[in-house]
Amino acid sequence: MSLLIRNNVYYLRRHVPTQYQSIERRKEVWISLKTDSLKEAQAKEPIVWEKMIRGWEALLQGNSADAYERFAGAKSLANNHGFDYLPAKQVAELPIFDLLKRIDVVKRGGDHLAPAILGAYEAPSLTISGALEEYLKITPDLILGKSEDQKRKWANPRKKAISNFIDVVGDIELSKLNRTHMMQFRDWWAGRIQTENMTPNSANKDFVHLVGILKKVNDLQGLGLDLPINGLKLKERPKAERLPFSDEWIKNRLMPEDALRGLNAEARAIFLGMINTGYRPSEAAGLTPERIRLNHETPHILIAPEPGRQLKNNTSRRVIPLVGISLKAFSDFPNGFPHYRERTSSLSGTLNKFLRENNLFESDNQVVYSLRHSFEDRMIRAGIDERVRRELMGHSLGRQKYGQAGGLEFIASELSKIAL
Repeated sequence: MSLLIRNNVYYLRRHVPTQYQSIERRKEVWISLKTDSLKEAQAKEPIVWEKMIRGWEALLQGNSADAYERFAGAKSLANNHGFDYLPAKQVAELPIFDLLKRIDVVKRGGDHLAPAILGAYEAPSLTISGALEEYLKITPDLILGKSEDQKRKWANPRKKAISNFIDVVGDIELSKLNRTHMMQFRDWWAGRIQTENMTPNSANKDFVHLVGILKKVNDLQGLGLDLPINGLKLKERPKAERLPFSDEWIKNRLMPEDALRGLNAEARAIFLGMINTGYRPSEAAGLTPERIRLNHETPHILIAPEPGRQLKNNTSRRVIPLVGISLKAFSDFPNGFPHYRERTSSLSGTLNKFLRENNLFESDNQVVYSLRHSFEDRMIRAGIDERVRRELMGHSLGRQKYGQAGGLEFIASELSKIAL
């Protein structure tokens, strides 16, 4: 396959296979991948080409069972000749000049172009479950660079939202979706919040994923549906404040040798490493040996994206010096934590369950992330500059970033003030 860039947009250029030349007279096609990112273009390339092939196959066969692929093929064919695909009724209502341009292309290119250029195909029926399948096909850019574990975590809440909707409303056709269906789903969630101690936040996540899927499929596939997707969110309650662990609790209850007995060694080291670094547990789990630099003049870890693994956001990329108990924890695991590298989603659950069952939470409003709160509180009390704190926590600076927050050695000296 061949990728070319024009005006900062990547295109796929390929010769038309011989078997499709009866319906596609051009010798080669150019398809915009609608991105200026080479990585994103490379991810989209095989998917877009496969979709083009499926469309040609459907047009070639004229099989009503392939209505969706036929419609997608007609859209691609129209786009490749410089037109938006429009149903025949809308084509007939075009200004005479635009209508004649379409007819001229058909005359010059052959009758095989007429269904695509003149809008012979109606948008096919697509069910809610079919919309999810289509969404997963047409959004490769959203999982670009994610590990298999991250892809699963990304897909699961979207699948859950669709599954919940189908359980309540049914697997109806997208074209028949109306406001009553959406309110039925909203009412179902409102009932769960009252009777099952669920939160509005859980409901709103379902709404966001459901709406995102339906809107993306409608937009990218040009279905032209007027979806009743606005105004679904429920008012959320103020979130309970997560309390930090006190320094005394950390030193006397969490750090003693036998305090975490019964917790597997990798989870224990990740937890203790968190005390003087404030990292997210998943960030530690994903560290490779090359990112753990114990032999450096200033021992540190580098949290950065890896091939096949993304970070939460750009500001999460950072260098964190290792001091105190955190340095000891990583010295025991210089090659990282292979058990959790592809199982990051189970790590927080394992830690929270262990701490809860062994009465190691200082209050009911604590979770393992409370160590991040404790870390920042200690930095504030020690007077560590806000720029340094934001760098270490992986938070946005809120302005243009200059310099390196004093450098690694300086940051290490600052952390030494609060090391446990």
